[in-house]
Amino acid sequence: MKHRVSDKERSLRSLTKYLTFVIFTMIIMSLLLAVLFTFGLAYMRVLPTVGASPFGFLFAILSISVAMASFFAYYINDHILKPIRKLSDASKTVATGNFDVRIDLRTDIEELNSTFDNFNNMVTELNSIETLRNDFVANVSHEFKTPLSAIEGYTMLLQDESLSEEERNEYITKITDNTRRLSALTGDILLISKLDNQTFSTKKKEFRLDEQLREAILTHESVWERKHLELDIELPEISYTGEESLLLRVWLNLIGNAVKFTPEGGCISVKMTENESIISVCVSDTGIGMDESTSKHIFEKFYQGDTSHKGNGNGLGLALCKKIITRAGGTISVESTPGKGSEFTVKLPK
Repeated sequence: MKHRVSDKERSLRSLTKYLTFVIFTMIIMSLLLAVLFTFGLAYMRVLPTVGASPFGFLFAILSISVAMASFFAYYINDHILKPIRKLSDASKTVATGNFDVRIDLRTDIEELNSTFDNFNNMVTELNSIETLRNDFVANVSHEFKTPLSAIEGYTMLLQDESLSEEERNEYITKITDNTRRLSALTGDILLISKLDNQTFSTKKKEFRLDEQLREAILTHESVWERKHLELDIELPEISYTGEESLLLRVWLNLIGNAVKFTPEGGCISVKMTENESIISVCVSDTGIGMDESTSKHIFEKFYQGDTSHKGNGNGLGLALCKKIITRAGGTISVESTPGKGSEFTVKLPK
């Protein structure tokens, strides 16, 4: 079994290398001083008796000094200054907005290797964030453009004095619907931004989770009654301490999606259970379901697997749900089969 080196062991090894280098340098310098001192004594006592040239002695000492200085200069340049220059050049490249740069250089100094690894990880994260930002801006622009274009179009149509009262009311309704869609989109973007930046704060309080789920179900009553959906509700009395307003958005979204994607005469189930440490809420339906590819991306911003219902949402609902549940320390998952329905499971710690 391969031994995994811990951070403590890695730091100890790095310190050992550093101390070894320092001790080696001290020994070399001590030997150099001893040699110079010995040669000095020899010059004072021996050289005059043997007729040796003092210039030869000075040349030898100078040659040794130059050789040692060159060795240390080469070592410092190749093992310390060169990697630092490479890091500096890479940082300048990142400053220009290019996040594709990487440092593959390895040295004998553990701290430099760790710095390079951290730099590469940082650039990878920055590249990922930049990609998400670009996608987010593109999606937001598209989501805003669609209702704004609709509002502009219906407003121009309303200027026609020959419109009947029925047509005029229809266009006003369309404008109102698109205005509400814009308002909901703006609210969702603002909330998801606050959650991302951790600037959204509400006080946690104890409330009846079963009553909150019933409230969410009744909010969609007009839709599930019109579609003649069968409801299977199992909500025992359970109290929970958390951010009440945020959790209500989760249930409204999950139950709303179940109602929206279930055909007439279908069934929706909302069940809640608890054990010593976890409260589980399952929202399932007999709707259109999702394939595996859609299930993998369903919690991403602006992702909409079923484009036929695109006008009824903005693709931020489930992304918000995941952020809210994660903020509460819980998890949300989905199991779905095309043509048979979906089941969303939320688990909250008590």
